[in-house]
Amino acid sequence: MPHKARKPATVSKIGVRDRLLDAADRLFYREGVRAVGIDRVLAEADAAKASLYQHFGCKDQLVASYLERKTGDARAHIEAYLADTPPSQRALKFFDWVVDWTESKDFRGCPLQHTVSELTDAAHPARAVAHAQREWFKERLLEWSIAAGVKDAKAIARALIVLFDGAV
Repeated sequence: MPHKARKPATVSKIGVRDRLLDAADRLFYREGVRAVGIDRVLAEADAAKASLYQHFGCKDQLVASYLERKTGDARAHIEAYLADTPPSQRALKFFDWVVDWTESKDFRGCPLQHTVSELTDAAHPARAVAHAQREWFKERLLEWSIAAGVKDAKAIARALIVLFDGAV
């Protein structure tokens, strides 16, 4: 998932919800969700505390929304990257994308893995987002393994997810 934190913009050009998510993206990815308090996000976003509660209800939901945005961005990047790749070659091409991502100057690891590793509450809403993204990756890797015609595509897909985890 290439880290493409949106650039700070003037308050009048961007809505408060997006400013909060932009600030959360920059701070959470760089420093971690537990290290960053709501007051820092609010200051970075130039937003009132009431705005946070209006749009997200609490920090936990802001964290989940941050991951939802990251997963949406990642899926869009991956789909665009693979758009012209024959289905039989997508698994290999996906790892070209992983290399590009991990070699980017802003790469600090997988935001989902980092976030989930910080969460102590098994019922935290961000865990469901991370789980859904993980399932999406598993489904794509299985789909691409089948398209490549490999024997035991399920085992290959499982091995590829382990390789992905190790890479990021």
